[in-house]
Amino acid sequence: MATQRLAVTKDAALVIEKLKEEHGPLVFNQSGGCCDGTAPMCYEKSDFYVPSRNVKLGEICGCEFFMDKDQFEYFKHSHITIDVKKETAFGNSFSLEIDMGYQFITKSRIFTDEEYANLEIK
Repeated sequence: MATQRLAVTKDAALVIEKLKEEHGPLVFNQSGGCCDGTAPMCYEKSDFYVPSRNVKLGEICGCEFFMDKDQFEYFKHSHITIDVKKETAFGNSFSLEIDMGYQFITKSRIFTDEEYANLEIK
C-alpha cells in the first residue's frame, strides 16, 4: 500500500466540512512565508489561483492541498497532518476558517524508511 503524504485530524475535518457547506468547493495552499505566513490557508476553489510551481501533496476531505515548491523541499521527507486550533486574533488571515474562530495548523513527522520507500509521489 502506498504511503500518503497528507492526513487530517477529526477536528480539522469537521471544520472543513462546515466550510464546504457554506462556501462550496475548497482548496488549500501552504506558502513559503511572507504575507500569509507558513500556515495552511483555505480558500474557495473559485477564488484562488494555484501557482504552477506549487506541489500537490494530496487531498483532505475532497479538497486539493498544495505547497510552495521551496517549502516542499523542507517537508519532502515528512508526513503532514492538518489540524485546527482555536484562534482568538480574528482578521489576521485570509483563510476561511478564521471567521469561525479557528486556524488550520500543520503538524509533521519524518517518514520511516519503509514509509518513504512506499511514497505514492516522491
